[in-house]
Amino acid sequence: MTNKKKITIIGAGFSGMAAAATLAREGMDVTVIERHDIPGGRGRQFSAQGFTFDMGPSWYWMPDVIDDFFARFDRRVSDYFELKRLDPSYRIYFGKDDYVEIPASMEEAEALFEGIEPGAGAQLRAFMQEAEVKYTVGIGEFANKPCLSIMEFAQLRLLKYLFSMHLLRSFRSHISRYFKSPRIQRMLEFPILFLGGTGRTTPALYSMMNYGDIKLGTWYPMGGMHQLARAMHRLAEEQGVTFHFSTEATRIDTRDGKAVAVETNQGRFEADFIIASGDYHHMEQVLLPREARTYDQAYWDKRVMSPSSLIFYMGVNRKLEGLLHHTLLFDADFEAHAAQIYEDPQWPTEPSLYINVTSQTDPSVAPEGQENLMVLIPVAPGLEDTQAVRDRYYTLIMDRIEAITGQSIREHVVYCRSYAQNDFTEDYHAFKGNAYGLANTLMQTAFLKPRMQSRKLDNLYFAGQLTVPGPGVPPTILSGTIAAGEILGRCRSQS
Repeated sequence: MTNKKKITIIGAGFSGMAAAATLAREGMDVTVIERHDIPGGRGRQFSAQGFTFDMGPSWYWMPDVIDDFFARFDRRVSDYFELKRLDPSYRIYFGKDDYVEIPASMEEAEALFEGIEPGAGAQLRAFMQEAEVKYTVGIGEFANKPCLSIMEFAQLRLLKYLFSMHLLRSFRSHISRYFKSPRIQRMLEFPILFLGGTGRTTPALYSMMNYGDIKLGTWYPMGGMHQLARAMHRLAEEQGVTFHFSTEATRIDTRDGKAVAVETNQGRFEADFIIASGDYHHMEQVLLPREARTYDQAYWDKRVMSPSSLIFYMGVNRKLEGLLHHTLLFDADFEAHAAQIYEDPQWPTEPSLYINVTSQTDPSVAPEGQENLMVLIPVAPGLEDTQAVRDRYYTLIMDRIEAITGQSIREHVVYCRSYAQNDFTEDYHAFKGNAYGLANTLMQTAFLKPRMQSRKLDNLYFAGQLTVPGPGVPPTILSGTIAAGEILGRCRSQS
């Protein structure tokens, strides 16, 4: 591209690195500034006492989106890391000695469903065919738009899909058309727990998540999810991107309706375009002067957020039984927990738990004969986060896990670190200490999300989980790619 521009990107998370690599490939002069000392943003990793833990995302879903991203650079993920499909994908406990395991084979999944509810095998096949349409159109068409105007969706070929996307039908009512078993319904609702709603409030559009889960499968990069962040960092550097780590953005300088530079604790970075790929609320409400903000604080206070999390990272000096790479404990009242996240925000009484033991798959992440155990509780954002609360929930989760798996764990914990709202706020400037961005409600979908392009500064763009297309690793990669595409389109039109 002859019209070379200087681009400064705030944040070396998945969206920032996707944008950086995309722009640099086209000859742009790209600089990424990152407050932490490694790439990845929320996808960072840490090690302690021989144990390695992914700090953020732990589910490698929608591998086709990630594959497509690397293919744009004539690369494959296998050029950077080894990817394994998990089989079973994960285990769900409904009580002691009462669990199901989601197999990697679609035929085995149909048999599993049939064993729970007669006729459910064939119904799963029909459900997945419909979900595949949503996935193909949703990811291939709708999720790849900047959503700056409703007219982006006015093309005839897209309008014909709007009815089949089921935007006005709830997820739960959609599932109940196919399955009557409460157990199956809970199994299928699991992926939306982290989208910011329940089956009653989340649009049926998101049954496409079930297609991504059951049909496309659950994968794992050997060495941890951070391997994907490292791969994207390496790819961006191969395209010519310059990274500045341990560099905190303190202000976006504006002049004459433009964002002209990013001020940091390490100096000033001039720019023709800026992409803010950190927490949108912080980027806008803190780094920008009031007159340059598209939204006010009242707007943000009305946003419905996805959950935050209370996480425990533990090193255990024994092998664990009854836990897979991914395990979910739905032995408590799922509806009551959801209500304490979304309807009456408070620390949950009897929460559902997510357990991650990557050492079940990957011996490199724990000393021989030991396990790295991560336990996560989804909680409402904005709660008071104290050490007393963390201590109380540590006792609760250990009681639950030991009871349901029938083994002693607590006395074998040789390392433990907790992580909750205060840490999300401190490490990522996360609005209300959120972990998963905006809730995916109908009124916060597509062009109803915070805008990707600033209304006040036309060379300032936003990327990441608080703008389109939404939270999760593949969507944030798409977000960075879309923001980069908008800038490239403008540069082409000017050259």
